Amino acid sequence: MLLRGATLADGRHADVRLDGATVAEAGPALPPLEGEPVVELDGYVLLPAPAEPHAHLDKALTADLLANRSGDLLGAIEAWHGHRPHLTHDDIVARASTAARVLLGNGATAVRTHVDIAADVGLRCVEALADVKQQLATELDLQIVALVAPPTTGPYGQTHQDLVAAAFDVGADVVGGCPHLELDPVLAIEQSLDLAERLGRPVDLHMDETLDAEVLGLVDLARSVHRRGLAGHVTASHCVSLGAQAPDRQAEIAAFAAVAGVAVVTLPQTNLYLQGRTQAVSTPRGLTALGPLLAAGVTVAAGGDNLQDPFNPVGRGDPLEAASLLVTAGHRSVDEAYEAISTASRRAMGLPRAGVAPGDAAELLAIRARSLREAIAFAPADRVVIHRGRVLER
Repeated sequence: MLLRGATLADGRHADVRLDGATVAEAGPALPPLEGEPVVELDGYVLLPAPAEPHAHLDKALTADLLANRSGDLLGAIEAWHGHRPHLTHDDIVARASTAARVLLGNGATAVRTHVDIAADVGLRCVEALADVKQQLATELDLQIVALVAPPTTGPYGQTHQDLVAAAFDVGADVVGGCPHLELDPVLAIEQSLDLAERLGRPVDLHMDETLDAEVLGLVDLARSVHRRGLAGHVTASHCVSLGAQAPDRQAEIAAFAAVAGVAVVTLPQTNLYLQGRTQAVSTPRGLTALGPLLAAGVTVAAGGDNLQDPFNPVGRGDPLEAASLLVTAGHRSVDEAYEAISTASRRAMGLPRAGVAPGDAAELLAIRARSLREAIAFAPADRVVIHRGRVLER
């Protein structure tokens, strides 16, 4: 396939030839080969496809059913936990597949979704998402994180430990958890890494989703990852409390995370909604320490997190929304913001690099705009989504 006349992120105009699932060549005015399909992209910006590194598809599209009365994280958890025992397989599949297709239509050709595992719901959510993954196998790279509920430590933790281990027999791909909500956060981290090493799986943990500066499990996670030699296989999502540290402490921890090889996922929509509600004056933004992490060389990805549920009643399932918030609330440049939702997200998910250079994965998004800045600013609906070298959405 030849993609002709596109504008690239750096402003150059180029044609890009795809050879199956990879990019074969790029350059000005490439001549079409005999019988080669041509996609005209004059007036479009051609970009590496976004990837959604942190979704909750089992919760998606429940905002009209469940009210978060306090508006904060604990209120969202309370509302969701009250509803969770009533979930059915078919309901989860219907909502999750709808949300996944929204993400895909907006350009995300890969999605990592955290999926609840708990005594009250068992493996029902994982089984449902495994069905969605199979349904969308040719259209979307879908990763399932086994998000085990606390407790996994102490006298009542064994049931949840057994459930999360069993989740990989029914379709889970990544070890998950919420150590900062555990009675023994350090032990919870070690247990998650033990399971990941035993199964040969990556790890993606909800870390430090609080503005309490005394909660700083990222340090314990980085220390253990470094000791075990798991660089490049572990992701820490949220890391909100890192943003509440003094600047020198932020820089110190960021450098440690970089050495350990821990990726960080920031989630502006949900954290802006949930965090800081009790601080009426100079309300904090609830984002992690983006500048120090990037300066230290940490892989910093960005995702949408919750999509119209008690944790975030709005959101449009568009990675460009996260990019826009990184610019306005995170004070990142346009290029840094798009890097976070595309190349960095794919790196955090363990996926090959996408782009327009020869050898890159042919995971691409063409969007009608004159520049990358304009694409993020206007987020036009006119998009061409390419997955594994095929046009999936137009």
